[in-house]
Amino acid sequence: MSEASPLRRLLDVPSLSRGLLACGVAAPLLALAATLAAMAAYPGFNPARQYLSELGGPSAGLPWIFNTGVFVSGVMAALAGVGFGLAIIALTRAHLIGGLTTVVFVLAGAGMAQAAVYHWPDPRHLAINLALGIQLAPLLLLWGLWSRPGLQRLKIFLFLVFAAMGVLTVLTKHILLPALVNDANVGWWERGYAIILVGWVGIAAFALDGCLRPEIQTAKDAAQAIN
Repeated sequence: MSEASPLRRLLDVPSLSRGLLACGVAAPLLALAATLAAMAAYPGFNPARQYLSELGGPSAGLPWIFNTGVFVSGVMAALAGVGFGLAIIALTRAHLIGGLTTVVFVLAGAGMAQAAVYHWPDPRHLAINLALGIQLAPLLLLWGLWSRPGLQRLKIFLFLVFAAMGVLTVLTKHILLPALVNDANVGWWERGYAIILVGWVGIAAFALDGCLRPEIQTAKDAAQAIN
């Protein structure tokens, strides 16, 4: 029994991680569906000039659609962050990096949830900026998974996502090429940024889910061998 307990814990961690990573796969899809539905309910919405937050503001047709979607997606992102952290621990035993990854996701999820409760233009809506911290998550995942062999495609993907978000940050903050993003096209830039910022989470969660399946099977085989 004393030998089986550690094996049981090794089995529980990847299993729990897979369940939470499912939230990471679903959250971007929910956010996309809520955004498209909110846009359909706001006929006068100008996607080139208006920000996404305006879909949940007082001028929107049915703001609760967007706000509910963002709130639930924020909660799911926080849960997914725990899944990512546990996945790192299960695959590489990097507890510190797994914990830091979880913190980044939880803060981002909290920012999204608060922004959904306090609608634009309420100043408290600016808590959404906490979600930008998720830009560090690909780098943390890359760091945490670096020692794990056989994940080359995922590692390249995480690096490219981190680089893309870095480029979009300096462009949308007018650090480089300040005239490129302007009032006539800011909406399109924001949408592209949001797609990468949120969409990569679903892809990474799906990929890590696949990596955890052999871990679970190995732990099951070891437990059965002892029993």
